[in-house]
Amino acid sequence: MRIALLGAGLMGRSVAHDLLRNSGLEELRLADADETRLDALAGRLDDPRVRTERLDAADERAVARWIEGCDALVSAASYRLNLGLARAAISAKTHFTDMGGNSEVVARELALDDEAKRLGVTLIPDMGLAPGLVNVLTRRAAELTDRLEAVRLLVGGLPQTRRGEWEYELVFSAEGLVNEYREPCMVLREGKLVTVAPLTEVETVRDPDLGELEAFHTSGGSSTLPKTFAGRVRSLEYKTLRYPGHARLVRALFELGLDGEGEVEVDGRRVRPRRLLEKLITDKLAGEGRDLVVLHGEFTGERDGGPLTLSCRLLDYADEETGLTAMMRCTGFPVAVTALMLSDGRITERGALPPEKAIPAAELLHELDRRGISIPFTEIAP
Repeated sequence: MRIALLGAGLMGRSVAHDLLRNSGLEELRLADADETRLDALAGRLDDPRVRTERLDAADERAVARWIEGCDALVSAASYRLNLGLARAAISAKTHFTDMGGNSEVVARELALDDEAKRLGVTLIPDMGLAPGLVNVLTRRAAELTDRLEAVRLLVGGLPQTRRGEWEYELVFSAEGLVNEYREPCMVLREGKLVTVAPLTEVETVRDPDLGELEAFHTSGGSSTLPKTFAGRVRSLEYKTLRYPGHARLVRALFELGLDGEGEVEVDGRRVRPRRLLEKLITDKLAGEGRDLVVLHGEFTGERDGGPLTLSCRLLDYADEETGLTAMMRCTGFPVAVTALMLSDGRITERGALPPEKAIPAAELLHELDRRGISIPFTEIAP
C-alpha cells in the first residue's frame, strides 16, 4: 500500500504513527507547506518508508501529481483545503478521507458523489472523533437493533488536571473550536431536522470516573447523522462535554463580539476579533498534552419485539510512551484506519459518502480495539 498524508501537525503525526505500524504499508508520502514542521515530523517518525515534500495544498494540480500511484490520501490539513483536496483525489483516481471541521465544506465534498463514482473513487469526509467515530458508533447501534428510535451522543476533550477559570486546554485547532461554538447545530426531534443554537440547553452529566460535567450543543459533531437518519429515528442529538461553567464563559466572550468576523479599529489598526480570540486561545490555553477524551453514547430502540437500550462509553488518556495525546489518538487513529481500509479493499462503496454509509462499523471498532481504544456496547435493562 502507498498512502499520502497532507499535514504534519499534531493530527498528522498521529495518523502517520498509526499508518507506519502497518507492515503492509510500502510508502508514506508526507507533505506540508511548512518545511521545518515537515522535517521535524519526518525526523520523529524515523522510518525509511516516509517520503517528504514541501507542498502548497491549495494547488490542486500539484496535489494530484504528488498523489499519483497512491491508494489513498488523508487530509490532516485545515478544513478550508478539503474540498480542493477531494477534487485532486478524484483527478488522480485516489481514495480520500479527512477529519472534517465545517459542515458547509463537507456538503460540497459530498456533492462530488457522481464524479467520484464514475472514476471508481471513494471520498469519506468527516472521519475523526466527532464527527467520524460517533457516526460509526451510531451505524453499529442501528445494526444491533431492529429499529433505532433515539440517539444521544456526548463527547469531550478535557485536561486531566483542572486549572484556572477555564479548566480547559486546547486539544485541536482554535479555528475549529470557535467554529463549533458559534455555528448552528442540527438535531432530530420527532423525526424532523431542527436547528438549535450552540452553547444552549446546558445540562449536568455525571461520569463514573470524572464526576460532574456539563453538556451543551455545539456544531458539527454529528455532521451528516441527522440527515442520514431523518424519518428513521425520532430523536438524535450531539453535545460537547466540559467541566462545569465552560459554556457560560464562552457565551460571555461572544457577547462582547469576540467571535466577530468583521474588522474593528484598535489604536489605528484593523483587527478581526475572531482572529484575536483564536490567537489568544492558542497561546493561553495550550496544554501540556496530558489530556483525556470522554464519550458517552446511548441508543434506544427495539429488538425481537421488545424495547432495547444500548450504551457505550470511552475514557481514553494521553499515551506518555508515544507522546500522543488522547485527542490525537481518538481523532487520528480512526482516519488512519479508514485510509487503510480504503487501500486494502475492506471499504467497497464508491462515491462521496459520510462515514455512517461507507465504513463497516464492526470492522473499524475492532481495529480501534486492537489499538487500545475500546468502546464496547452494553445493554441496559428496561
